[in-house]
Parts: sequence; C-alpha cells; structure tokens
Amino acid sequence: MTEPQSVPARWLSPEERQAWLALYAVATRLPGTLDADLFRRARITLFDYHVLAMTSESPDRQLAMSELAAFSNASLSRLSHVVKKLEQRGWMRRSPSTTDARVTTAAITDEGMAALVDLAPGHVESVRKAVFDALDDQDVADLARIGNKILTLLDPASARPGAPTEGA
Repeated sequence: MTEPQSVPARWLSPEERQAWLALYAVATRLPGTLDADLFRRARITLFDYHVLAMTSESPDRQLAMSELAAFSNASLSRLSHVVKKLEQRGWMRRSPSTTDARVTTAAITDEGMAALVDLAPGHVESVRKAVFDALDDQDVADLARIGNKILTLLDPASARPGAPTEGA
C-alpha cells in the first residue's frame, strides 16, 4: 500500500488569518445572537424563521419541499422536522403537489404569514444591530460581493434567493 502524498501546506498570511478568524467568529456568533432574539419573542429559531420567510416570498406562498431544502441549505429530513413543528403551530401546511403527486409542497398559512409579519420588524432590527449598524454603504456592497464569491466557491449551483444572476 502506498502512502498518500502530502500536500504542502499553504499557510494563511497574517492578513488572511485575521480575516479568517473574523469570518469564523461572525459565522459562529451571529446565528446564536439572532436565534436568541427570535426564541425570546416567538419560541422559534433563526432556521424556522428563514423557512417561513423563504416560503412567504415564493409564488403562491408555497414551495416544493426539495426547493425549500435547497434555499435553506437543509436536508429534507431536517426541513421535514421543522415544517412539522411549524404545522403544529398552524403556521405551515404540507400537501401533495397539484402538478406532480411525487412532490410535496410546503405552504405558509395565513396564521403563519401573520406571525411572520409580526416578527419581521423586530428580526430586521436585530439584524441591523448585529450587522449593518457597524457598516457603511461600501462595506455593505463589499459584504454582498465577498459573501457571494465565497458561496460560489462552496456550492456553485446553490439556490440562493436574492443572489445575483449571471451577467448581472
């Protein structure tokens, strides 16, 4: 058996290390900060909120579960668990697709939409406080540009609502 060839380490420069540690800290702390606020106000997580929001922004306020899983970067199993929890609150419902019986769609209910509308201003304020209040207009443009570059490296085919389209 041959030994795997080692790849020479491409160490981070001091500037790259500083950027990486800042990105890592944001990626690990931001979800917890936003989760805590949403849980305090409505006993839901940031992921629950995101599922509701993605569904509310889709045509007819419904999406195939597979599409919703792609938009929320979740396995169908995790998504199914979350949608079931939201169904128990009366905020979502699942049903077979009217065009393809093999497909299950998730829809936000009127109750769910009302809850989302009620939660949205506070959530946006939390996002502002945690992210945007520290940034100027150029920082926001840079954050979008850099975030999309990194996401494209991680998953070139990822479905991201609001992501720039090719040529845009």
